[in-house]
This record gives sequence, C-alpha cells and structure tokens, in this order.
Amino acid sequence: MRPRDLHPKVGLGFLPLVVLLTAAGAGCAASSLTTAPGAAAQGEGDPMPDLEMADFWTGKPVRLSGLQGKVVLLDIWASWCVPCKDELPALDEMARRLRKEGVEIVAVSIDEDRAAAEAFLARKKKWSLTLTHDPAGIVPSALDPPKMPTSYLIDRAGILRGVSAGYEPGDAARIEARLRELAAAR
Repeated sequence: MRPRDLHPKVGLGFLPLVVLLTAAGAGCAASSLTTAPGAAAQGEGDPMPDLEMADFWTGKPVRLSGLQGKVVLLDIWASWCVPCKDELPALDEMARRLRKEGVEIVAVSIDEDRAAAEAFLARKKKWSLTLTHDPAGIVPSALDPPKMPTSYLIDRAGILRGVSAGYEPGDAARIEARLRELAAAR
C-alpha cells in the first residue's frame, strides 16, 4: 500500500478503488493483533528489512538496524486516518512508560502533505515516541500493511514477532503487554 492509495485527496479516477479497498478492510479500520505469517510482507519469525526513515523534526535518518538491541514497535500512521488519531497519543504514553525497559516506539507518518501531519502533531507539546516521516511511502511499500494504522512488533534481534492491524481503544493494553513480554525475554 502506498500513501496515495488510501489518501482522501486522490483524484476522482481512483475513488472507486479507494471505496473498494476501504470496504474490503484495507483502509483505516478496526484492529487485529496477529502473530501468523501473511499479515505483512514478512511473517512472524522473519527478520525485518533494514528500513530507513527521516526523523520528523530533523530529517536525520532513523534506521531499524540502529535500534537493534531494543524491542521496537514500528507504527505506520497518517493524519487523515481517523483510528490513527486515537492510536498515536496512546502509543506516545506507552513510549514514555516503556522506554526504560528497552522499548522504542517509532511512528512513521506517510502523509504526503507534511503540513497536515504537523498540524496533528502540534496538538501535543512534547512527544515521547520517535516520530519519522516517509512521504514517498517506502516503508509501506516494503511492508504492505493490511490496514491503517498498522504496527509491527520487533524483538531485540530485529525479528518480527507480531502485527497489529487497525486500532481500537482496547488495543493499547494488548500491544503494551506484548511489548513488555518481548522486553522481558533477554
């Protein structure tokens, strides 16, 4: 999925495709936490690709390989995705609590319109999670997320251990429990 595939400002020629994808569950949606292969381009137990994103504020590169040794939650979100707007603040609180346990939460904005992402992020003075930006859609092209938002749970060795597709308010506790479990496994 590329950001423009689900972006509400796509040309009208793509509107039927967007409606079809959303109806089929490929857009912003309710969640599921899976640990089975097939929820991502990689299956559970596969190494994650060494993706590179730009830090949202500085533009400096953030690489997954640079986070090895930490448990990572890689979240793909966008300001136009309604569930993402609920999920991101919950992930930020989680990042604040779990950082001391060796957990890093990286939120990748796929907004093509940077100003829209900035406007959303301005609602909060300080963010605890690592914010990155991928307007070209390199990360979703590599991972092929099934829904928006989608989070990838990655262990300390860089191995995919689960995928959370979509978001509902009750998901935060389940995701946090799984991250704590991965952090405790040394």
